[in-house]
Amino acid sequence: EGKDFTLVQEKLTSAREVVDFSKFGKSFQEKLAHLILKERTFCEQMQEVLFISFFELKYLQVFVQKIFDYREKYENHPTYEIMGTILRSDLGEENEAVQKQTRDFLARVYASKDIKEAEYVKDVSLDFCKRQKLKEAMIKSVDLLQHSSFDQISDIINTALKLGLDNNFGHDYIKDFEARYIPQVRRPASTGWKLIDDITNGGLGRGELGVVIAPTGAGKSMVLVHLGTHALKAGRTVIHYTLELQDVSIGLRYDSCLTGVPINDLPLFKEQIYEKIQDIKGQLVVKEYPSKSASTHTIKAHLERLKTRGIDIGMVIVDYADLLRPKRHEREKRHELETIYEELRGLAQEFECPIYTASQTNRSGLNAEVITMESISEAFNKCFVSDFIFSVSRTIEDRSANTGRMFVAKNRQGDDGVIYPIFMDTSNVKVKVFEPTNETVEEITEKAAGEQLGKIKKKYLSWKKKDS
Repeated sequence: EGKDFTLVQEKLTSAREVVDFSKFGKSFQEKLAHLILKERTFCEQMQEVLFISFFELKYLQVFVQKIFDYREKYENHPTYEIMGTILRSDLGEENEAVQKQTRDFLARVYASKDIKEAEYVKDVSLDFCKRQKLKEAMIKSVDLLQHSSFDQISDIINTALKLGLDNNFGHDYIKDFEARYIPQVRRPASTGWKLIDDITNGGLGRGELGVVIAPTGAGKSMVLVHLGTHALKAGRTVIHYTLELQDVSIGLRYDSCLTGVPINDLPLFKEQIYEKIQDIKGQLVVKEYPSKSASTHTIKAHLERLKTRGIDIGMVIVDYADLLRPKRHEREKRHELETIYEELRGLAQEFECPIYTASQTNRSGLNAEVITMESISEAFNKCFVSDFIFSVSRTIEDRSANTGRMFVAKNRQGDDGVIYPIFMDTSNVKVKVFEPTNETVEEITEKAAGEQLGKIKKKYLSWKKKDS
């Protein structure tokens, strides 16, 4: 037993070797310090397990120590502005080089965008620090073993295991006061229609779900391509999933929308089109799945693979959600569809990008003058989870005249219930939106019914005249 005890003691003593974050590199350590300032709950976790000496670089040690000191003294988390004041007035004990490095680091943090690898940095750093705390507790326990202080040993080990656990119990009304007044960055993607951008505060934002409602053949896919095209022009990477058309067909529609060349004439202008699309700032990935073969889990796995290749996902388009396979089968189809739309919005939040999809109308919307949410096929509840819903209605007469109506059915960012006349030329994927009409849905429907009745009467009188 004495030999075993000595062996354990030697092994634990060897664990006292100096450890730090040096093996993770400078970039990792800077991101960690940034996250400690940015996220209060993560900072609380790290403060329980982090030794400042783990930071290899002196200016990061100073930066994080000032955060911890402020929290202990004022029982609150410092803002970026408070940190600026602290680093301007409270670094007298450090040499000039460290002072400059620390202040320059805060300036870079303040100007930088969100950290893409945030979850990885948090997981790795927490795991590293918790392991060191557990080693420390085990070393303390070695001496206590000789005195049989088992309760004390148990307390030390259990305390070490509890350190660094997730302390995020929600939005603390007092402690998170400042967080409520930080402007929320939506990074909206323009729709390409100024009138729609005006009422949506710039377009669909990250983490938001937009839905296009239209009957079969009315141009849902064309509208989705239009939205993707304007995201490409803005420099975004668009991931377009097609579950109905071939990927090359979708690619041709983008060619037409980007260049204005009619789809049927694309082969005649192949070289010119190739040259023109070289100037597009964004990147397009079109992924084809057979109908009902892919689920939201399939899409998530594909998006994760793209991220591992360094692709920054700027917009996702699913053409269309009703053709996705549910993760689990329900008794009623409407329940499956509701779940699919909920999962799509979850993906928008997880990948921090806008997602557009489309929904088919039921039979009542086939030749309707204005399509409202009541015309949505199967699952009305999928409207609840969506952030922006608009319908496209085109009667037989509209299709021959390249006209139609867009009805904004739901809009979390502004006005809804608005009807816009549109021009839609499906030959070259051109969609324009004009100033809204003051007419209500009921008035337009009644007017259309009256016009239809007038045509029927005219035909009847003409037939009656010929018959007489």
